[in-house]
Amino acid sequence: MNRDVASPCTNPAFGPLPRRSTRAVTIGGITVGGGAPVVVQSMTNTDTADIAGTVKQVAELWRAGSELVRITVNNAESAAAVPRIRDKLAMMGAAVPLIGDFHYNGHQLLTAEPAAAEALAKYRINPGNVGFGKKRDSQFATLIELAIQYGKPVRIGANWGSLDQALARQLMDENAQRAEPWDAGRVLREALIRSALDSAERAVDIGLPAERIVLSAKVSGVQELIAVYRELARRGDYALHLGLTEAGIGSKGIVASSAALGVLLQEGIGDTIRISLTPEPGQSRNNEVIVAQELLQTMGLRAFTPMVTACPGCGRTTSTFFQELAQKVQEHVRAKMPEWKVTHPGAENLTLAVMGCIVNGPGESRHANIGISLPGTGEAPAAPVFEDGEKTVTLRGEHIADEFVGLIDRYVERHYGGAGIA
Repeated sequence: MNRDVASPCTNPAFGPLPRRSTRAVTIGGITVGGGAPVVVQSMTNTDTADIAGTVKQVAELWRAGSELVRITVNNAESAAAVPRIRDKLAMMGAAVPLIGDFHYNGHQLLTAEPAAAEALAKYRINPGNVGFGKKRDSQFATLIELAIQYGKPVRIGANWGSLDQALARQLMDENAQRAEPWDAGRVLREALIRSALDSAERAVDIGLPAERIVLSAKVSGVQELIAVYRELARRGDYALHLGLTEAGIGSKGIVASSAALGVLLQEGIGDTIRISLTPEPGQSRNNEVIVAQELLQTMGLRAFTPMVTACPGCGRTTSTFFQELAQKVQEHVRAKMPEWKVTHPGAENLTLAVMGCIVNGPGESRHANIGISLPGTGEAPAAPVFEDGEKTVTLRGEHIADEFVGLIDRYVERHYGGAGIA
């Protein structure tokens, strides 16, 4: 069972879809696959050798809701820092499982730093750059043997940008012999799929249980990602990590990731997700966690924080007050969720509405657990509030925002209060 994760949605109309993978992989107490709720993960962008900076960012990602956090382990200094990072996080109460991201020299680093090998909850191996030529198989085997020795799961993560070139050339040669050759894009997709699946088979042959393997095969195009993961799911029963690699910055990255992952998740494909956003200047790394959570929650697959339905605005809503109130409500409930998760379990399923005029305001407000219908242009300066479909109060004056937030807090206290306190 997952530890410290949000519950799946309980609404039978929007409950979790059956996961394609029936294998459950345990990563530091978090279950991925086997019917567990889809897990949210993220990755730091600090220099891992900077222990204080990495601890700070991991803790921030964890507080934002990342259930697994991946860190780069690319040199001796970063490998030596891993157990200290793990220990400092535990002292802060942020016992989030850490995943080591290895490319090129992971076999050397884990062999030289057994404390890092023990401290990490999972190893990420890229079959496209684990080794080249004759060294490839032996270096891959070393990593798998270390995972077996320390009882760790492994993500075998193939990537479009670091594809196994030897395998790609082999498949291109085979394709040339076909009576009806595939197009080059299909051959390269096949190489990516084969790289992941063949590497998983080799790991099992070496002795790593299939229940300790997670697969990914990432590309940067939406349609390509959908095609690749459909085929991965069809051919195997490994737990799958979904993500559009190098998704981009801002709205482009959000839209592309949501489009690709939304299709796959709706088809029951995928057990853990990461939204790989390029942070905008000055923007928190936490945004990728928030986007992942909101994707899962809007699809009805998980519940992390109360969802706010808000009016987009039109000529009837020339005031910006409803926009400011919607933002205040969203920020308030997100800030309260770490506390509510412990003291008021179930509050993440709360639905809220902030509406701007009489056209849809009362109706949307009645559909929410608690909603407010603000006056539009030319309407009477009164804001009726509805709780579970019934009008309970009408707010007026300069303090509507604070009063409505207070009503939300009291609703949570009445309906979810004390259930999580021992």
